[in-house]
Amino acid sequence: MGCDGGTIPKRHELVKGPKKVEKVDKDAELVAQWNYCTLSQEILRRPIVACELGRLYNKDAVIEFLLDKSAEKALGKAASHIKSIKNVTELKLSDNPAWEGDKGNTKGDKHDDLQRARFICPVVGLEMNGRHRFCFLWCCGCVFSERALKEIKAEVCHTCGAAFQDDDVIVLNGTKEDVDVLKTRMEERRLRAKLEKKTKKPKAAESVSKPDASEEVPGPSKVKTGKPEEASLDSREKKTNLAPRSTATNESSSGKAGKPMCGAIKRSIADSEESEAYKSLFTTHSSAKRSKEESAHWVTHTSYCF
Repeated sequence: MGCDGGTIPKRHELVKGPKKVEKVDKDAELVAQWNYCTLSQEILRRPIVACELGRLYNKDAVIEFLLDKSAEKALGKAASHIKSIKNVTELKLSDNPAWEGDKGNTKGDKHDDLQRARFICPVVGLEMNGRHRFCFLWCCGCVFSERALKEIKAEVCHTCGAAFQDDDVIVLNGTKEDVDVLKTRMEERRLRAKLEKKTKKPKAAESVSKPDASEEVPGPSKVKTGKPEEASLDSREKKTNLAPRSTATNESSSGKAGKPMCGAIKRSIADSEESEAYKSLFTTHSSAKRSKEESAHWVTHTSYCF
């Protein structure tokens, strides 16, 4: 039955008991949530964005995720709710002046303080290391600690002055209960956006159709109120009156010398009843007529030099 060679087995080697549940180190979990990107698992570097569920991402990783058209996306579950770049907001973070990063640990012989964070709350000064609850405003992207929002109650952002509502406050890396509340808010916000788009489309179509209709519909001065028979008679009369006028204007405008109109009669000044002084002004008068001897010389070209 085994145990040859004088070996003495112990009870825990022969009897298999229940497996122990592996506990996750809280410090390591906080470091992973607040210092690494949820999508690419790389160190967070600016520009840093956050989704509607309060998770932190690198903006480059989100853009690559959206551009990836493959069927199998790496770590797609962490960002499956992100459909476009509008579903994330770029965060406005305040740097921690006491954070040195990797500058002082070039040799690797210095202890890394995990409680020290890169960013702090600009109002209270708490470090954003996971020990304190932090939140950001969806409308502007400013980040504050939850204590600052509770102590200084205002309807305006403390840094940029933008107005916000309670629905715009999103908790960063919250608990499961916080995530469930944020999911419901996210669904309501997206439904509201869809309804606004649907209402804007018919309004835009009406605004385009209104000027076209105003051009086609005549004004009050153009509309005639009367019987249709009278209107038709008036239009016929106008057409007949306008026809001779249009022909006269066309003949006068043309450069060709046409025949005189039938109504016009030629009259000579000699037959008129005007005075002799007035008649002498015209060439048809007898005083203006000269003989061949009195006519112009071929050199002078004028009838008055003889």
